[in-house]
Amino acid sequence: MQGLIIFIIAVAILAFFLFRKKAPRVIDVILPENYRAILTQYVAYYRLLPADKQLRFEQKLRNFLSYVRIHGVKNEVSDTDRLLVAASAVIPIFGFDDWHYYNLDDILLYTDTFNPDNYTTEGADRNVLGMVGSGTLKRMMILSKTALYQGFQNESDKNNTAIHEFVHLLDMADGVADGVPEALLSRQYVIPWLQLIHQSIREIMDHHSDINPYGATNEAEFFAVASEYFFERPDLLQEKHPELFRLMEQVFKQEPATIRR
Repeated sequence: MQGLIIFIIAVAILAFFLFRKKAPRVIDVILPENYRAILTQYVAYYRLLPADKQLRFEQKLRNFLSYVRIHGVKNEVSDTDRLLVAASAVIPIFGFDDWHYYNLDDILLYTDTFNPDNYTTEGADRNVLGMVGSGTLKRMMILSKTALYQGFQNESDKNNTAIHEFVHLLDMADGVADGVPEALLSRQYVIPWLQLIHQSIREIMDHHSDINPYGATNEAEFFAVASEYFFERPDLLQEKHPELFRLMEQVFKQEPATIRR
């Protein structure tokens, strides 16, 4: 009997250490002295915010960097690299008071394009600029440094690879990447949102849309591509796709066109 009691206690202790909820890892964030100058130079979204909302953006940026690590693959991660990655993460969730990317721990920053099958930077199949990891790379993101900078340097092209990948993570917050961010979208908007996605994909396939053709791949890619458009050129999206723009305001709880004006 005494042996059985000892065994039960041992199992209970083992179960405690195996299944206890671990405290989230927090990194001590020290931003460079010129972080505001860097954000102002590169990030139009930040530059156009009023002063009080810039402070809120900075706090969200610090919060993101406190639990996500950024690693350079065959390159050094600069202060600007780190700030631009964090800004890409903050922009889609700026409308929410408290958002944590629970499905992300680490970001691998490549110099340029990479092979999506073996993650190498050499060979003919080196054609990917960014992706959210799966399998052994679960809870990781891979980004091209070149694409990261291009997304912020060209403020009128409707493209931003890093924002695209972070929107995929938002989409996956409900457990599946299906283009319907149920964690963000109020229930009454789900059916209109799906109907609009399918209508918009048909327009892309019929060459009657200025939305990136990659958005016709599937619902998840449409959501990510349309989000790039929404944050990069909200004024143009509002003009050309008013219904899509209105629903995306509901999804992200933001009015970027107002900020642009």
